[in-house]
Amino acid sequence: MTTTAKIAAVTGSVGSAHTRVEGRDKVTGAARYAGEIPFAELAYGWLVLSTVARGRIRSVEDGPVLAMPGVLTVLHHGNAPRVDTDYVGMLGRPNPVLGIFQHDRVPFAGWPVALVVAETSEQAREAAEALVVRYEEEPHDVAFRAGHPGAYTPENNPMVQAETAKGNLEAQLDASAVVVDEEYTTPEEHHSAMEPHAATARWDGGRLDVLDSNQGSTWVASELAQLFSLDPASVRVRSEHVGGGFGSKGLSPHQVAAVMATTVLHRPVRVVLTRRQMFSLVGFRSPTAQRIRLGADADGRLRAFDHRAHSLTSTVHEFVESSAVLGRVMYDADAHHTLHRLVRLDVPTPAWMRAPGEAPGSFALESALDELAEKCAVDPIALRARNEPGAGPVSGMPFSSRNVLACFEEGARRFGWAHRDPRPGLRREGRWLLGTGTAAATYPSGVAPSTAAVTAEADRTFTVRINAADIGTGARTAMALVAADALEVDPGRIRVRIADSDLGPAMIAGGSMGTRSWAWAVTAAANELRERLAALEGVIPAEGITARSDTTEAVGALAKKERHSFGAQFAEVAVDTATGEVRVRRLLGIYAAGTIVNPLTARSQLIGGMTWGLSMALHEEAIRDRADGGHIGADLAGYHVATHADVPLIEADWVDDPDPDDPVGIKGIGEIGIVGVAAAVANAVWHATGTRHRDLPIRPDRILRAADETRRRTAQEARSA
Repeated sequence: MTTTAKIAAVTGSVGSAHTRVEGRDKVTGAARYAGEIPFAELAYGWLVLSTVARGRIRSVEDGPVLAMPGVLTVLHHGNAPRVDTDYVGMLGRPNPVLGIFQHDRVPFAGWPVALVVAETSEQAREAAEALVVRYEEEPHDVAFRAGHPGAYTPENNPMVQAETAKGNLEAQLDASAVVVDEEYTTPEEHHSAMEPHAATARWDGGRLDVLDSNQGSTWVASELAQLFSLDPASVRVRSEHVGGGFGSKGLSPHQVAAVMATTVLHRPVRVVLTRRQMFSLVGFRSPTAQRIRLGADADGRLRAFDHRAHSLTSTVHEFVESSAVLGRVMYDADAHHTLHRLVRLDVPTPAWMRAPGEAPGSFALESALDELAEKCAVDPIALRARNEPGAGPVSGMPFSSRNVLACFEEGARRFGWAHRDPRPGLRREGRWLLGTGTAAATYPSGVAPSTAAVTAEADRTFTVRINAADIGTGARTAMALVAADALEVDPGRIRVRIADSDLGPAMIAGGSMGTRSWAWAVTAAANELRERLAALEGVIPAEGITARSDTTEAVGALAKKERHSFGAQFAEVAVDTATGEVRVRRLLGIYAAGTIVNPLTARSQLIGGMTWGLSMALHEEAIRDRADGGHIGADLAGYHVATHADVPLIEADWVDDPDPDDPVGIKGIGEIGIVGVAAAVANAVWHATGTRHRDLPIRPDRILRAADETRRRTAQEARSA
């Protein structure tokens, strides 16, 4: 019996494949997104971004623009409403990035310097492009490198523990029979969700009403209330349909601008970002430079583990791309050290991007593990099994469950790993060199307090209300299945309302915590409702019966454990060293990720993550112009992503792995699909060509340079012989 069938047999609706409950609305166009919902007297705002990377605004020459057809106002630092940028929000510290139009400072190219509002979007754009802003420009620095003289170790950053250490690292490295000491780099990368960021703000009966594309309306409503010094009850944020988020859709300058404009004009105002503006305003994945030192016995058992990761942050707000966290979970050693370092530059602030930290960190670490396996002449899977920890390598805490070896075992069986010749550069198919590679994956399995309400209606249907966000993951469908099982009814009798801050606080769609957090709250409310209905012997009054839940106490009572999803990635590539072309022919991911609520949407999520990992390995790279501090090719023509022709048939599946401490057994799958894929592809490229690529993406020019170097080295060795 398959994993899916086993889960379905035990739990009913959970574990069985269901199409999205909103699927028909999406494919017919009935589902409306934040940028297309009509309002009477709707005005349109268009942001004007700075063209210098650092300096001050000398003047905003808005007179000629205000005289243009349809223009209603031009907001800038000289006339915009004041906001409180010192409030402490979700991150536990102020976020000055949201303080737009509050001062004349310009901290990076693409900083908002004005908002032009007009009767139509076309008028707003024309006027925005005509607006003259003069600057007092200052020298800037946008060049990231590990040896930057301004590099520092962050202190008291709530996002990550900057450094961990145990044992005598240098002594264990000296005592090791085999040492890997290499640096790996990843470039700046961008989310580029299909739906651009959009917000419509209006005042409705004394309440601020914002229709937005975000990953958590509770979060956005709370932050807007604090930023504008409003009573939280007077702010409502709705986000019914979202066309992708990947970590980028929280609170950004466009929502703040829309609220400012509606406050000034007393009419609804919509602000939609352009694709180019999204490259500046909604975050990105920082480039990284990571040095990894591994010391091992001859058989591959680790004695020393050292992972030091550099990333950049802005001068405005500190963000850490926590690339060194992976080893704190995956591999133990007698001496263990991890460190994060930051470089402040005149660039926008980075942000969470699918599997923040783990995605770039896994490329470096899992590539280094492959190099260690090569030096020790040990199979890469056997090497990982040899270094499997019994408890958290840094924390010492037990794992809630850890089935990474089961993932490797199942993946190796399906992929045909046993038939792999470990020697590189041997397999050839015409002009193509063929190779295979593997890598481990992990991502935290967290849970956050959430509230939910479940109502038994008089018509014997049920309404679930929870402030979840569906960013394309199928949250509505998952909650319907969870509620159906808890109520012991058919999912067709369940209606789900989400994405409205009036529904009460709930976890955002992020960190692979959404489904688990929401399902816990829905299950608690549904269980209570079922008991109340049993006491009433099924008699439901005309007004219905509602049960509510708040999981704060239950979540707080969880025992301290290492809670993670795990996985194993496998890749086969074909490389043409004459043209530099790399083609991924096969990708297989096997995961241990708790109870899979809906196999149909879950598999889609995992395949999407794996596709992105392929794109990360071979294509994605944002380039900054050091002269002006802006991007070169800030669009989907200049920023290359994997397209249909680049993506093979991808397989994703899972092993049985319910979390024993979760009411439904859920862990989380949103992030883990991307983790390890780039390393598996890079390891496969080494196996095909015999050349290691430690810098992403593995572009054709890098393949060609490596091939030329190999030919030169071979010729020199032949002459020497």
